[in-house]
Amino acid sequence: MVLVWGHKLLNGTYVLGKCLKPNATLHPFWGIHFANYCSNSPNKPVIIHDRVSQQRKTAEGLQVQPPKDVAVDRTSPEEKTEINFDKAIKDEMKSHFKLLKDEIMNNWVGPGGRPLHEVMLEQAKVVWQFRGREDLDKWVVTSDKLIGGRSEVFLKMGKNNQSALFYGTLSSEAPRDGDSSQSGFCTMMSSIPRGAFARKQPHDWSGFNTLYLRIRGDGRPWMVNIRQDTDFIQRSNQMYSYFMFTRGGPYWQEVKIPFSKFFFSNKGRIRDVQTPVMLDKIASLGFTLSDKVDGPFFLEIDFIGVFKDPTHTEEFAYENSPEISPRLFK
Repeated sequence: MVLVWGHKLLNGTYVLGKCLKPNATLHPFWGIHFANYCSNSPNKPVIIHDRVSQQRKTAEGLQVQPPKDVAVDRTSPEEKTEINFDKAIKDEMKSHFKLLKDEIMNNWVGPGGRPLHEVMLEQAKVVWQFRGREDLDKWVVTSDKLIGGRSEVFLKMGKNNQSALFYGTLSSEAPRDGDSSQSGFCTMMSSIPRGAFARKQPHDWSGFNTLYLRIRGDGRPWMVNIRQDTDFIQRSNQMYSYFMFTRGGPYWQEVKIPFSKFFFSNKGRIRDVQTPVMLDKIASLGFTLSDKVDGPFFLEIDFIGVFKDPTHTEEFAYENSPEISPRLFK
């Protein structure tokens, strides 16, 4: 008798584990009888046969219409990626017209939304300062690697994110291309500002007469370059330049260079005919190191600005003779 009840108990537990769902919790005694009822149910083999047949048909790839109660994979409207070129163009035009509106309103009121009388009486203006990564993105660094040289340049934020550090290694070794005989320069140049519809927006420094910088260097001489934007075709190798001498050491120095001192050059050569800088058409400003002294260098910049020095009355520091430039004296 004990053996019979043990056999039924084991058999009922085995069938119960196959018939009951995981969330079914029954007393062991009732589980035995419920398991026997499931195993003796006449509908169970039919249901299993239908499910297996449907799976077999699906696996064999028969072209059978799916039942109505079977879910078909579809992409929900939220997951669909809509590509609308007309909408993208409209959004782009809206953003550019908004920029154009801001430019017009600022010209009516004043740069930066300030009153015009404040702008006209302003004596100093900070054009570039370095307080974050977005300030570095306004500058581009290059070296003689463009022509096959070996100089290296880097630009990063200084200590406590209060300055920009331009550093690297200068190498005057000429590239082995069989064409270039000289090398050794590193340059840091500001990007040309852009407005609505990617239009150039040159800086207007016509109300100032002096370039004002706060820097700290290693004692090397630098060349400060100004490129102007005109309505005519402007060659990239034409610029106005002047020298900047760093003292070296741990102390900051303030550099003031009058715009009247900048001379016109082309491909690094000073032109015979000199003309003053058009201060209302300034495209970019940069620094170049090419002193032919190989080795490491650094230049740390706090800010770059302009100001109006009332004691400086010189309009232009260079002369032009009628023999050299007769068209200037007509």
